[in-house]
Amino acid sequence: MKKTVLISAAVALLISLTAIGMFIQFYVPDGQTYRLEPTSAPARPTTYSTDTGANAFPEFTQTAEKVMDAVVHIRSTQTLEVAGRYDQQNLPDPFRDFFGGDLFRNFHFQGPDQGERGPEVRQGTGSGVILHSNGYIVTNNHVVADADEIEVTLHDNRTFKAKVVGTDPSTDLALLQIKADGLPSLPLVNSDDVRVGEWVLAVGNPFNLNSTVTAGIVSAKARNINILQEQYAVESFIQTDAAINPGNSGGALVNLQGSLVGINTAIASPTGAYSGYGFAIPANIVSKVVEDLLKYGVVQRGVLGVMIRSVDGNLAKDKDLSRTTGAYVDSLMANSAAAKAGVQAGDIIVAVDGEAVNSSPELQERIARHRPGDQVALTVDRKGKKKELTVTLNNREGGTALAAKEHRDLFEQLGADMQAIDEATAKKLDIAGGVQITQLHPGKLRKYTQMREGFIVTKVDGRAVKTVDELAKALKDKEGGVMLEGVYPDLPGVYYYAFGLGI
Repeated sequence: MKKTVLISAAVALLISLTAIGMFIQFYVPDGQTYRLEPTSAPARPTTYSTDTGANAFPEFTQTAEKVMDAVVHIRSTQTLEVAGRYDQQNLPDPFRDFFGGDLFRNFHFQGPDQGERGPEVRQGTGSGVILHSNGYIVTNNHVVADADEIEVTLHDNRTFKAKVVGTDPSTDLALLQIKADGLPSLPLVNSDDVRVGEWVLAVGNPFNLNSTVTAGIVSAKARNINILQEQYAVESFIQTDAAINPGNSGGALVNLQGSLVGINTAIASPTGAYSGYGFAIPANIVSKVVEDLLKYGVVQRGVLGVMIRSVDGNLAKDKDLSRTTGAYVDSLMANSAAAKAGVQAGDIIVAVDGEAVNSSPELQERIARHRPGDQVALTVDRKGKKKELTVTLNNREGGTALAAKEHRDLFEQLGADMQAIDEATAKKLDIAGGVQITQLHPGKLRKYTQMREGFIVTKVDGRAVKTVDELAKALKDKEGGVMLEGVYPDLPGVYYYAFGLGI
């Protein structure tokens, strides 16, 4: 009888697993598009428990108890003076892409019902990680973006108002501070040492379920999932199968020693909820961003100035390359740091400072750790031969000076990258000098003018400008209408563009 029961149970299990396999096969058909959802300490021995069959399992309870006190619940509030009902179309694009309207309606945003008019209050929730006992907390930028008020609730249920110390949309990180001392905090690991297959815990507040802990492994590293739409976006995520859901954004991904491996940011899902994989910003990027925000008030990002893509079998075959890993240089920006150092289109960047680079996300991450003016050693594969090059990284404006916070905020508001033209260009165009718009991104210039990339600003409200610093000073504290005057290198005549600042 016992044997019959065991056989029946085995058959039932096999049928169940087969049914699950069929469900997955048909529920996730070929070609389905997933939405991407935004969501070093001394080592100590890992504790394992065993079952009656002597199989070892990691012990998670000690780690969970250690880290939960350092993970907080964040509620952000934004008040909009708009008429009408809550509408998913009014959500900022990243939020709408991450979660969709239904999830926000149930768990994240609240607004007037259809027909109501007046101020609309939107509330978002997420998670954060205490990095210092004096109240510094790191979270995702999308958790607190555009918030008028931010409230932080600790694991012991104490609540504090938080201020934003700084943000970095390019990595989707933000640094907050609350007025508190003696708080528990988490140390950061060197995320280069994190290995695929090691156990991790995800800690956060999904669906407003405070202090939720889930377990999984590191499934992959250096993932670029194209979720960040910012200029100079840096994506090199740690992928995990620990369950991450809306509300986990900004929470902790920790190893079994209780140290921070990364900040949970996104999930790949066809439903808007956990469906297999989550993605976390590596601790090394977190450390650099937080350090810059504390020291400078803005992230100092070194720029190599190359257009790259990961080398794979298809690219290697198409370009007749001698290798199938690395970051392939498609093109270089004019006067870029890479161009000045001798990097050429067609080169494959295979190492930075002696550390191997196997893909473009890995290259992005390694360069993102540096500031303008830093020197990095590049190893490139050029037609099968390795070359060693030393590059002095630029800032976004083409120089090597550290960025001033007010300049960076202004240029992000304009949605433009710019650099001063050289004497030869000025002489050729018969102008005294100017500042060229090298790239346009979402911002006031794109929204309110017909300006094209390449435009050279020569005057701001009639005031001549020849450098990026002069242009920034001319626009500083401007409110109301602004008139930019300038020329295009390939078009005759003078052009004027008017728009509003500070409104």
